[in-house]
Order: sequence, then C-alpha cells, then structure tokens
Amino acid sequence: MEEKKKLNIPSSIAIIMDGNGRWAKKRGLPRNMGHREGCKTVEQIIEDCARLGVDYLTVYAFSTENWKRSEDEVSGLMQLFRYYAGRLLSRAKDNNVRVRMIGDRSRFPQDIIDAINKLEGETNDNTGMTFVMAANYGGRDEIRRAAMAFASDVKAGKQEASELTEETFSSYLDTCGVPDPDLLIRTSGELRLSNFLLWQCAYSEIVITDVLWPDFNKDVLLSCIEEFNGRKRRFGGV
Repeated sequence: MEEKKKLNIPSSIAIIMDGNGRWAKKRGLPRNMGHREGCKTVEQIIEDCARLGVDYLTVYAFSTENWKRSEDEVSGLMQLFRYYAGRLLSRAKDNNVRVRMIGDRSRFPQDIIDAINKLEGETNDNTGMTFVMAANYGGRDEIRRAAMAFASDVKAGKQEASELTEETFSSYLDTCGVPDPDLLIRTSGELRLSNFLLWQCAYSEIVITDVLWPDFNKDVLLSCIEEFNGRKRRFGGV
C-alpha cells in the first residue's frame, strides 16, 4: 500500500479506546449507542491494521474498573459483546487474524466465556495479525496475578525467587508472547494510562488524539503512525 511505503509501520500498537459516551452525549443519544458505534470502529480498525502490516493490535475493551458503571450500561456492554463476538469472528477469518483475550475472563457470564474461547480457538491457526482484546483487564490486577503465580511456582520448587528476571516475570503476564507496544494511542484527548498495560508500556511512544473513538478511522490512525515516525526512541540511552 502507498501509506506503508511512506511510513514505518509499528509492529505492535495498543489503543485506549475512549470517548464513546461523549460521542453519544453530543448527539443526544444513550451512552450504549456510543458503545455500539465504537464496536463498528473496532471492526474496521482491525482490518485497516491487518492490511497495513501491523503484527499485533491490542485494544482496551473493558477494564476491571468498568464494573463500577451503571447496571444498565454494564448490561448493555455485555449484550454488545454477545452480538459482536460473531461479527468479530467473521472479520478475523476474512483477514487471517488471530484473536486473543487478556484479562480475567472468569467474572463474565458463561456464554460470554464460551464466545471468547470460540474466538480464540477458531482463529488460533491464523497466521496474520494478532488482535488482542483486553476485557476485565487492569494492569495492576495483571501484575498481582502474575506475582501470585510466580510465588506459587517458587513454593512448588519450579522457580528460584533469587533468579527472577524481567523476562521471567513477563512470561507470567497475560501478554506473554506479545511484544510490548511500540505505539500507544489514546483517543478523546485524555492524558492518562487508565491502568492499561502498565508493565508493557514502559517505553511505548504515546500519541494522544482528540478524536472520539467512534470517529476514529484509517486517516487518524495514519496520522498517529506519522507522529510515531517522528519520534527518536532511545530506551533510556543517549
């Protein structure tokens, strides 16, 4: 593609998809209508990233803190996931995309857990981009669970606490096998990580756009990648 020739496409991109509620409010619509439009944007961006040559795309779909929202909104989000799981599976198959979920799926209703397992199972052999969906995910919770798993292995004699390295600890995280994001994009202009990929984003380049997530498109994505191309990544060096 022409854009791919001009730009260095990041291998791993992560997105904090923010602004669904504000998008709906601006139009006098219920918040869940914003979430519905946001799901449509996810579908298109998966395809755009796959065609651009992105190897890993990770999106923040539902955080551990999102359960604090109103019962109606949470219920609406669960219904949206049920509806879009099938569409996502179809889009993934059409674009040779492998789907993976990170986060603690055990809190979801069983039918949603089954849908997640189906998405992962039926796309596992796809060889194109890996789409990582963070659902019931929080960076601190992920680190806590990883620490507990490592401690359990130390107790069982499978690991030595004194030999813990960053690489070993990373292997206990949900993202094991997924490269740290080169580029982290946040929509809607907010300037915070919101408990997303706290370990993994240590040296990610962060690009903030004022565009609300339902309005995010390929042109905005390319502008974020263009800004990324202008950065000098030193990883703490000179």
